[in-house]
Amino acid sequence: MRSFYLLILFVMLSVPLESEAARIKDLADIRGVRDNQLIGYGLVVGLNSTGDYGQSEFTVQSVASMLSRMGIKVDRNRLQTRNVAAVMVTADLPPFARAGQRLDVNVASLGNARSLQGGTLIMTPLKGADGEVYAVAQGSLSVGGFEVRAPSGSAQAKNHVTAGNLPSGGIIERDVTIDLSTRESIQLILRTPDFATASEIANVISAFLGQPVQADANNPTLAQPNQGPAKAIDASTVSVTIPDGFRQNVPQFIGVLELLDVTPNQIARVVVNERTGTVVLGGDVRIREVAVAHGSLNVTINTDLYASQPSSFGQGDTQVVANATADVTEENRALQVVNQSASIQDVVSALNALGASPRDLISILQAIKAAGALDAELVIQ
Repeated sequence: MRSFYLLILFVMLSVPLESEAARIKDLADIRGVRDNQLIGYGLVVGLNSTGDYGQSEFTVQSVASMLSRMGIKVDRNRLQTRNVAAVMVTADLPPFARAGQRLDVNVASLGNARSLQGGTLIMTPLKGADGEVYAVAQGSLSVGGFEVRAPSGSAQAKNHVTAGNLPSGGIIERDVTIDLSTRESIQLILRTPDFATASEIANVISAFLGQPVQADANNPTLAQPNQGPAKAIDASTVSVTIPDGFRQNVPQFIGVLELLDVTPNQIARVVVNERTGTVVLGGDVRIREVAVAHGSLNVTINTDLYASQPSSFGQGDTQVVANATADVTEENRALQVVNQSASIQDVVSALNALGASPRDLISILQAIKAAGALDAELVIQ
């Protein structure tokens, strides 16, 4: 055990913190250690006449069934549910959850309720994909908005009022156990698959465990195939054999691995959103030398209205006549040479030199990509 804690101290003190490095825990997850989604059907009560109404039969049926379980017999046909809303309740059950812990719960209207503001969710079982109940939710709903209606029919609203959440409103009722003590190996699943990143993670882990990757004797720039305890299975998976000294301390061993720093190598991407005019360039984006000319055509139409009247003794009616004039202006720009760039700063400087707006920049990047001068994946949202 002493050597184990010395190893943790060694990781914390000796692993360099590079500006581009990221911890393994920020890049990958442990296979089998994940969240599970829960869902439930419930009722929100205490609404100010903003609940389900009209054809929402399932709300009436749910209220009648709930009251029947409490020993109260009611006539379904006489129930008014304007203060009640049927809702779907969802939550994420974290791994290693224990009974008694609390979790956040999301609530969304299922019927035609106008607002859930001020409502209270009554006890709702939350089930997993296997149909078992893992948690229950209950409490006052936080909507984060409001809706105000005047008797005349005018309304004022802010944010979305037919959905809300209950911070810590769910209580876990069943343990979620994951046995790690019998494992002889673990697998790291990369959140963004990449062969280079997977290989780098395997090399860093092997070096940490005392089996660094050796350079190829014939070509020093190439590494020999990794024969250490960590191996890249594919672009998404890295398999790590647990050393004998850590078989009884698998959680601690995983915690040590998650602290290791790795420099990820991701695909160069340019992400553009045509709806908002947003352009995001990754740090590895490069542009080859290319000439660009970009201008805009502006068409302005002005309409003037004037009255056409007949003469003093003539016949006819006064008419309103529209006189429209069109003005067309085209912005002339010279052909600009964008030099080959070696860094993201060079790319930004070259594109700024074109004097284009963000929306114009989207068209320019699409044209540069079509010309084969953009060494990056262009993602259009």
